[in-house]
Amino acid sequence: MHKHILLDTDAPGSGGGTTLNEDDKSAVDQLRGQYDTMKGELAKVIIGQDHVVDEMLMCILSRGHGLLMGVPGLAKTLMVNSLSKIMSLDFNRIQFTPDLMPSDITGTDILQEGEAGRRQFEFVKGPIFSNIILADEINRTPPKTQSALLEAMQEHRVTTGGEHRELPQPFFVLATQNPIEQEGTYPLPEAQLDRFMFLITVDYPNVEEERRIARETTGTSTSPLSEVIDGPTLQRYQSLVERVPVPDHVYDGVVDMVRMTRPKSEDAPEWVNKWVTWGSGPRAIQYLVRGAKAHAVLKGRYIVGWEDVEAVAKPVLTHRILTNFQAQSEGVDSLFVIEKLLENIRDREAELANQ
Repeated sequence: MHKHILLDTDAPGSGGGTTLNEDDKSAVDQLRGQYDTMKGELAKVIIGQDHVVDEMLMCILSRGHGLLMGVPGLAKTLMVNSLSKIMSLDFNRIQFTPDLMPSDITGTDILQEGEAGRRQFEFVKGPIFSNIILADEINRTPPKTQSALLEAMQEHRVTTGGEHRELPQPFFVLATQNPIEQEGTYPLPEAQLDRFMFLITVDYPNVEEERRIARETTGTSTSPLSEVIDGPTLQRYQSLVERVPVPDHVYDGVVDMVRMTRPKSEDAPEWVNKWVTWGSGPRAIQYLVRGAKAHAVLKGRYIVGWEDVEAVAKPVLTHRILTNFQAQSEGVDSLFVIEKLLENIRDREAELANQ
């Protein structure tokens, strides 16, 4: 393990260049302004849930996918649909049910009568052929159908009849799980959960937000949403995020933190060995860096700092750390483990700084 993780955001050294050029800096400023505009548009129909909107946007800018966890009735569908409208992107909602088949998602070949009365197969696209997909209650459908969606997420294409068909770009999936009802569900295995960049927790609104909901959403309809950016512009911003420089000390800190989550490894603290069954893999490192880049850009910064990593640590790592029975008996969950990891790094740096 690295002995020292500098938390100074101005430290030199980064992978892929140390600074953005002037055009890229101008694009960061433009994106920051459009981000504020987007949040203003969403506020017309969504009250509260700021962190959910932020994490969805970071997922999209990082070319990742999100898994929303929350009880019914918290406007998850409305949020995703509204996001697609202000980005001028195609949106489809797929309701996952026990009888849903893979072809219901990807599409199927249908025998059609063509010219001169000849019959031939014609492919009819399924709902997956869209820019933004809301996979509602993904754990209500069997693993075979789940796998069809997960292949599309990973490869950005579907395979039907032995033929590969590319999906439209940009392509982004938000899946939801209901944490209340478990009967008749097929929970996603850990390996499939790992394909989601963020686990986005959708909580109940606070009392002031619910008072606003009572006053503002039960009368006349709201004004229509305005388009802020389009698909090609979004793709340019995704490329911009990829170019954001990351100092070497931030790369090292991300690697150290992820390695600390793995029990029985040389890097794991004793309390990780005590509470954790399995930790995060290399994909967590990739998503922490990519998410930190998106967070930095949305805050109007031209280089990633450690505070950007801390901002995305929970949504990236929560579903990648499995706690054991002893942890559960002591009231410890993965969020507590992540907080302790971040605290451990801060304490170590403060101790080294005082030497």
